[in-house]
Amino acid sequence: MGRRLLCLVLLFAATRVLAGSGEEDPGRRLVDDFVNNMVTLEAGFEQVLLDDTGAVVERTRGTLEIQRPGRFRWTYTEPYEQWLIADGLNLWSYDVDLAQVTVKPQAAALADTPAMLLGGTKGALDQFDYEGSYEDSGTTWVRLKPKNTESGFLEVQLGFAKDGLHRMVFRDNLDQTTLVALHDVTVNEPIPAERFVFTVPEGVDVVGVPAVAEARPQ
Repeated sequence: MGRRLLCLVLLFAATRVLAGSGEEDPGRRLVDDFVNNMVTLEAGFEQVLLDDTGAVVERTRGTLEIQRPGRFRWTYTEPYEQWLIADGLNLWSYDVDLAQVTVKPQAAALADTPAMLLGGTKGALDQFDYEGSYEDSGTTWVRLKPKNTESGFLEVQLGFAKDGLHRMVFRDNLDQTTLVALHDVTVNEPIPAERFVFTVPEGVDVVGVPAVAEARPQ
């Protein structure tokens, strides 16, 4: 997908204590609530991509909007403009500078990726093994591992503060790491439906074939 959506990882302290994966683990409650009870989310974000040596490869920023189930808009605004829009059927990646759109059926494109957790896809948590949680500087970190790593992701970490999700962490099979820090987070407030609709701009090249919704029986 080019500039990879949500390839996120944070460098943590060398020692950390994981809570058990039993019912008393607060991390399990937090991630269950985030996936199953949150309907909308709006936030700004700052993202840092690290290579396998820990060197900074790229810094970006933008905005995130989520509308459950299955819709989100991840917009990069600096240093380039790119839109990633999941409309519930297709995933659109629009590079404004290149005037090019890549489209893929959403279910296949997001299978076994952390984006499933953002979209709140039915059964999303079933695609991950819960690895426990730990506390660090007022943040509860939850560790998840995809059951299928063919998508390229090896580990997911979500950081929750008192006001909800504010950090996201992922590690991929190339040992690249990225941190996304959320700010100005608003939860469960209405978002206009058109934010999750993508119309191909005139003169823009389209790569891929979008899926078409099946006609409902009359």
